[in-house]
Amino acid sequence: MRDETFMTTDEVAERVNVPVSTLRYWRFMGQGPKSFTLGQRAVRYRASDVDAWLESQYQSTAVSR
Repeated sequence: MRDETFMTTDEVAERVNVPVSTLRYWRFMGQGPKSFTLGQRAVRYRASDVDAWLESQYQSTAVSR
C-alpha cells in the first residue's frame, strides 16, 4: 500500500462537518465515504477516499442544479 493518511471517525466528522453519529449511520447504511475496520473495533478512513467521496457529492449536486 502506498503512503496514505488514515483518519478516525472524529476527524472525518470534523472534515465533513457532520456529527459522528451521522457518519456511523451512513456506515451502517452502506453510504458515506469508504471505511475499514483496523483490528476488531477501530474504524478508519483513507483521506483520499474521503476526498473522493466529497468530490462525488459535489459533482452529483452540481449536475442536478
